[in-house]
Amino acid sequence: MAPTELEIVLIDRRAEFMMGLRKTWAILGIAPLVDGLRPLTQLRDIEFVRAEIERIDPAGHALTAGGREIGGDALVIALGARHALDAVPGLAEHGVNVWDAQQVERAHTALTDLRQGRLAIGIFGMPYACPPGPFELALLARDRLGPNVDISVFGPAPIALPAVGPAESVKLERMLEDAGIEFLRGRQAVSVASDEVSFADGSETAFDVLLAVPPHRCPQVLVDAGLADAGGWVKPDRATLETDHAGVYAVGDSTLITLANGLALPKAGVIAASQGEVVAARIAATLAGRRPTATYAGDAFCYVETGLGRAAMAAGDFYAQPAPAVTISEPTAQQLEDKRRFERSQLAAWFGY
Repeated sequence: MAPTELEIVLIDRRAEFMMGLRKTWAILGIAPLVDGLRPLTQLRDIEFVRAEIERIDPAGHALTAGGREIGGDALVIALGARHALDAVPGLAEHGVNVWDAQQVERAHTALTDLRQGRLAIGIFGMPYACPPGPFELALLARDRLGPNVDISVFGPAPIALPAVGPAESVKLERMLEDAGIEFLRGRQAVSVASDEVSFADGSETAFDVLLAVPPHRCPQVLVDAGLADAGGWVKPDRATLETDHAGVYAVGDSTLITLANGLALPKAGVIAASQGEVVAARIAATLAGRRPTATYAGDAFCYVETGLGRAAMAAGDFYAQPAPAVTISEPTAQQLEDKRRFERSQLAAWFGY
């Protein structure tokens, strides 16, 4: 089948695309959101429908969005994760969801007004999108806020980055320590008051500003469609990304792929993009009458800004046996420039500028 004979329909509730890294930059006043926004209508040769997906029929390769029935020869699911602030009493009232672009300005104002006191950055559930993100936010906040603000990061995991293992995770933990940032490991938050977070072990931590990474949940529409169990995630084949329904694929944050060490493949934009390329190649081959051969091999990378004008890189093979083989490099100024260049190049490839 020739490319001109293909009809590709993208359905999204948002009108614009933006890489997640923009949120941290905007919160800290490094760069504005608008510079990284691209209208989805500018995707070439793709029909864009702005609507909420209301129902999915995986057996029929069809869905309902905005009251419109849309079907096709293949269906790709990339709905991301739902932010469940209501899972922790008081979180919605007293925390700022920094994983939500709509809350960026609120977070920026809160930090601008924080001259001294206590900033807490909380991971309220596992798994969550962009695992290094809360630690990167803390390190960059140290640059912006200076020594008069106490900064802490808390979360339920025993180490900062479980998927990369303790030997590499300790590198990030040392960066936090060197920056005077307290890492409260193994803290599962159970409630939030106006100035304090309570944990399951009976301990507490105080704050003047609470920046929150909320609990993540699979979108209900995927559970209703039978693609995920209640309380779970979509589980596609880890190599082909195909679900139990032939011709129905799932990529990105709404999925769960278990690694050799029993942990989950991180929810990260670079991984979703790589998975999407594999799925696109498999669909194209199938529609052309060829046997699809493209597979996702588990390789990934991520730039982690560490402050002082530098960034580290976490990269490796998450599908390695008996555990992921991922390393974290020493921070350099060049890697920070590489991160900025990466955003520019990806946007130019997808949108033309």
